[in-house]
Amino acid sequence: MRASGRTRLSGCARWNPDSLSGNRRSTRDERVEHEEAGGLLRAEAGADTIREGGFIWMESTLMQFHRSPCILGAANGFLMEVCVDSVESAVNAERGGAGRIELCSGLLEGGTTPSMGVLQVVKQYVQIPVFVMIRPRGGDFLYSDREVEVMKADIRLAKLYGADGLVFGALTEDGHIDKELCMSLVALCRPLPVTFHRAFDMVHDPVAALETLLTLGFERVLTSGCDSSALEGLPLIKRLIDQAKGRIVVMPGGGITDRNLQRILEGSGATEFHCSARSARDSGMKFRNSSVAMGASLSNSEYSLKVTDVTQVRTLNAIAKNILV
Repeated sequence: MRASGRTRLSGCARWNPDSLSGNRRSTRDERVEHEEAGGLLRAEAGADTIREGGFIWMESTLMQFHRSPCILGAANGFLMEVCVDSVESAVNAERGGAGRIELCSGLLEGGTTPSMGVLQVVKQYVQIPVFVMIRPRGGDFLYSDREVEVMKADIRLAKLYGADGLVFGALTEDGHIDKELCMSLVALCRPLPVTFHRAFDMVHDPVAALETLLTLGFERVLTSGCDSSALEGLPLIKRLIDQAKGRIVVMPGGGITDRNLQRILEGSGATEFHCSARSARDSGMKFRNSSVAMGASLSNSEYSLKVTDVTQVRTLNAIAKNILV
């Protein structure tokens, strides 16, 4: 039995974290306004709200949300999501024309939960929606009770610090979607939209898994078509998009470049896609100790930094516009 956490939490409003000062009780019937994916979200709390340790807990509260219709749609006929792990990359993604950012850390491990400091500063510098990865570690997607506690705490904090959406995934030991865990995490994420990440590419039966995600309420799923790249998995991506019939966004991702984007979009019918569009930049360090590495032997050199490339983002954006607009 997983640790259930604090079941009284039914919603988390966005507050200025600097204004939190210990435990205190706010007024009843508080109205909160929150920008979500370019639309306006309103929440009314009909019971006492308690601020505890930086979190906001709603006791016996029914939250009523008016969701923006733009959550599932792409305003220009398509939407490019760029995966970033730094403020610089987030700014470059927006400058290049990205429609949304997936913010994470640990890209060499496929992406893990970013620091809340990065999220807070990114939100100060970009206007496009920022979806936050919730993944406590690299490796598989079978999580322990303590890891689930971490995921729930990270969701609360990400909402507090301005996330516009959340990205996560969890599987059972036999390769199926962990329905029980995902249901509880989706509920905790609301009213924000949720994406099921590439844990989907590790499922036993992707066709059945897509229907499961629909019943759980996910707005989109990121997938390489259960293959090494979106290009290799193109046949399954097309099959999933046909199966979805607009009920959920199937977003290709994994190895997408300017050399294969046209083929992927035309071959799948996708209207959203996911990429990193990164290039290497030499470090500004003058003194270098090349005999020491901070990470695993397969990691990048400490003196070569990977950042989102504005030119690459613009090129991908132009290709998508030419095909889909």
